[in-house]
Amino acid sequence: MAGIQKRIFSDSLPIHFGAAMGGRFLILFLFTLVAIVMAYGPLKDLLSHPVSSEYYSHILLIPLVSGFLVYQKRSKIFAAAEYSLGKGFIILLSGVILYYMGSMLHNRLNVNDYASVITLSAIVFWIGGFFATYGGFALRLAGFPLLFLVFMIPIPIFLMDRIIHVLQAGSAEVVEFLFTLVGIPAFRSGFYFTVPGVTIEGAIECSGIRSSLGLFITVVLAAHFFLRTNWKRGVLILAVLPITILKNAIRILTLTTLAIYVDMGFLTGGFLHKSGGFVFFLPALGFIGILLYFLRKAEEKK
Repeated sequence: MAGIQKRIFSDSLPIHFGAAMGGRFLILFLFTLVAIVMAYGPLKDLLSHPVSSEYYSHILLIPLVSGFLVYQKRSKIFAAAEYSLGKGFIILLSGVILYYMGSMLHNRLNVNDYASVITLSAIVFWIGGFFATYGGFALRLAGFPLLFLVFMIPIPIFLMDRIIHVLQAGSAEVVEFLFTLVGIPAFRSGFYFTVPGVTIEGAIECSGIRSSLGLFITVVLAAHFFLRTNWKRGVLILAVLPITILKNAIRILTLTTLAIYVDMGFLTGGFLHKSGGFVFFLPALGFIGILLYFLRKAEEKK
């Protein structure tokens, strides 16, 4: 009889565990639906905006990547499940308050900044729901995938302007050096360069902000997957800025050289000017790959 009871108990345990996990998943699914409803309108308006949409084409991919990362570690994350209603509710409430404040400021904010506030509130709300449903230990195990959702948040305009200015200024300095290096006479005034036959501007488009965001997100993923020490991850991520500036400068130099010696149309239109960013993105990715290789080698030796 004891053996039969023992078998009944052991057979019923997976059923009970599965039912519990199914209940948790359903609760989290409801939180997910609410978060989607919160962020849908502002993100839709942002992605349909003719200017902002060019910067944030990656947003829809972020939750898919985050979900894949959670799925990879699902056996550890969900095995550590426990309800944490008190702390989770505090984070949930913070998301709701942030959403309410953003809604109150809707008419005072531009499309980009309004989407920033509301998307942040939706992510905070969803993380609070995850915390309440699965507990703190599961939250720590899923830390990187959940923090990765930050890349869904549109960069506020004031911060975007500063990033673009840094990229423009850095690119202008390197372009001036490259013109001297290759022997092209150039007179510089701020972001403007006068070269034989034409004056060019290191405009916002030349900052490469879209490809820079894509490169930054790619490098963050690479650092997470392939490096183990935080300082080496930091080195790889910080390398994005100088590599991006060099990439932008090489692009400007290439287009200017082609315009001077081949056809001025290279500066006013054409594939390489309008859509050729990926041509210069690939070498930048190659530089990152080389740095990553040496950082991994250093870890392996240690």
